[in-house]
Amino acid sequence: MTEVVHAGEPRLHAHYALTPPIVQTATYAFRDTAALIDYMEGREERDEYGRYGNPSVRLVEERLAALEGADAALLFGSGMAAVTTTILALVKSGAHVVLFADCYRRTRQFVTQTLERFGVAHTLVPPADVDALAAALRPETRLVISEAPTNPYLNVVDLEAVARLCRERRVKTLIDATFATPINLRAHDCGIDLVVHSATKYLAGHNDVLAGAVSGPAGLLSLVQEARDVLGGVCDPHAAYLVGRGLKTLGLRVAQQNRNGLALARALEGHPRVARVWYPGLPSHPHHEVATRLLRGFGGVVTFTLDATLEETSAFVDALRIPRIAPSLGGVESLVEQPALMSFYELSEEQRAAVGIRGSLVRYAAGIEDADDLVADVLRALDVSQRPA
Repeated sequence: MTEVVHAGEPRLHAHYALTPPIVQTATYAFRDTAALIDYMEGREERDEYGRYGNPSVRLVEERLAALEGADAALLFGSGMAAVTTTILALVKSGAHVVLFADCYRRTRQFVTQTLERFGVAHTLVPPADVDALAAALRPETRLVISEAPTNPYLNVVDLEAVARLCRERRVKTLIDATFATPINLRAHDCGIDLVVHSATKYLAGHNDVLAGAVSGPAGLLSLVQEARDVLGGVCDPHAAYLVGRGLKTLGLRVAQQNRNGLALARALEGHPRVARVWYPGLPSHPHHEVATRLLRGFGGVVTFTLDATLEETSAFVDALRIPRIAPSLGGVESLVEQPALMSFYELSEEQRAAVGIRGSLVRYAAGIEDADDLVADVLRALDVSQRPA
């Protein structure tokens, strides 16, 4: 909790400001030609141009590195900018990438469609299946990608086993830990090389900024930084300030969201209108043992299916009074969505079924409201939206 408030921050800021000033500049001036030459020849460390660095951004990067227990971290303009830039920095034509099949769908799309056009092969393996991962690795495999936990079924792969296997094969590992946050999971401690976050979600925490981050060893991060300098997916200084401000309450927010998620999952499991609940904090979850070993909290996202049609499920969602219908998570406000109508609307019913998305599936992302209020609202909505006898 202390690190989320103080890590990476100097004791005194410019002008003695208590909060870090926003350095809102695109470029930086040199005092004279001699100062420029000192910089060019490496005798002075400073900023030159906004795409290569900014003090407001760097402060947040240092705090994130401390939270993750990593050498370094880099901030980006979005989570996808962090993911795509990192992957591009590590693979080239002829390489092979392995993804667990329940990776974030846009990450999957980037690897299976965009990278495919540039001669990078891929293999999808079943969720959390380490044996299938071992079988999929090739001599040309350069990177293994997963989430922990995954969206929407909250699968938790054994990161220690993945890291051990990939280290033996000299393959780098990239884990999207957005759902876990550094509060619930320190993936680097499990041996994972690179950890990415959509900082838009829990890290910033207020649904008001887009940002992404990646952390890892200094050597690997230097390659990613070179790619970021070229590709330009940098984080705006004001956005970085909002992420940094959000980080200061991350521990408090995630603790409450952990409590809310567990309370909702327990209330939903066993309810006569609920067919199944997916939450790694429940013994019924297929990866409960792994989650209990790796995670310090089970998160604020609860996924469940109703014993209902798509239309009846929509009636339940509409009957909820506290959460807003929206396609995100991690903010102070609770959000709810029907994935079949939000993230997978463009697919046919058969196509959705093929990727495990039922019309009765609901993803509830708990905010920091009172747990009793959230549970009461869900139970009331289940009751009032029930089909007539």
